Amino acid sequence: MASKADSLPYPSAAKISDSPCFPQQTASLKCLEQYNSDKSKCQEYFAVYKECKRKELSLLQREARLERNKSRSLFS
Repeated sequence: MASKADSLPYPSAAKISDSPCFPQQTASLKCLEQYNSDKSKCQEYFAVYKECKRKELSLLQREARLERNKSRSLFS
């Protein structure tokens, strides 16, 4: 079964809204809009978004590592 990314014209292209960090990203952008792009007022939102992206990347790297090692055997 093809994944959602596989069905896109470019496999690496995915919707931003599909990201688990989309709510944090949206909150950061809304904060910037509310405070006329004053980044100093939105640092807490940026920190939450950055942490979410860090966790997302870590999970993706772990999944890629597991996929690479799936065909390897400990006993070969």
